[in-house]
Amino acid sequence: MAITRDSRHKRRNTGGRRNVHKKKRKYETGRQPAMTKLITGTNQAARVRSVRVRGGNYKFRALRLDTGNFSWGTENYTKTARILDVVYNASNNELTRTKTLVKNCIVRIDATNFRTWYENHYGVSPVKKKRGEETAVVTRSRSVQAKLRSRQKDRTLDTRLSEQFQTGQLLACISSRPGQCGRADGYVLEGPELEFYNKVINKKKK
Repeated sequence: MAITRDSRHKRRNTGGRRNVHKKKRKYETGRQPAMTKLITGTNQAARVRSVRVRGGNYKFRALRLDTGNFSWGTENYTKTARILDVVYNASNNELTRTKTLVKNCIVRIDATNFRTWYENHYGVSPVKKKRGEETAVVTRSRSVQAKLRSRQKDRTLDTRLSEQFQTGQLLACISSRPGQCGRADGYVLEGPELEFYNKVINKKKK
């Protein structure tokens, strides 16, 4: 039997059974879930398939992905980053174990691009230097130095984000639908949301 997206087979809100007065329709059919997997091997490439759908439109099924565009909300900056791991999924632990990319799953991404931008934009590294580590001296013009000083006046970096920059990885949430649009885009977790997911992930480890 085909996958169907009707609701005639469901019970009423009161618990009573509905009388099915018509058969399944073509426009109610569904398809198999994409179950987009994170690429873990070095010799694998991203795999996206186009699917013709109702009305002559196209959807894009992402079967394997390892990168996405992630936005840093407080800094108003977006950059492509590599997805390193799937760490949490509120709906199903099995999706975490199999590293399946779906909307609203929590992933670890590479922080290199965001760290580089932060250093160039503010002239300050988000990572604390180790003892004895020398800082490279960069010569800048007076106008650039003045611009960096003005930017640093309002600069605030969350301590939890700073700790993550230290490890070279950031926690992010996927906000796109990989099985529908063929992309795994999202946003970097900050503030109370980051605090909540840190607690949940640390609790799972225990």
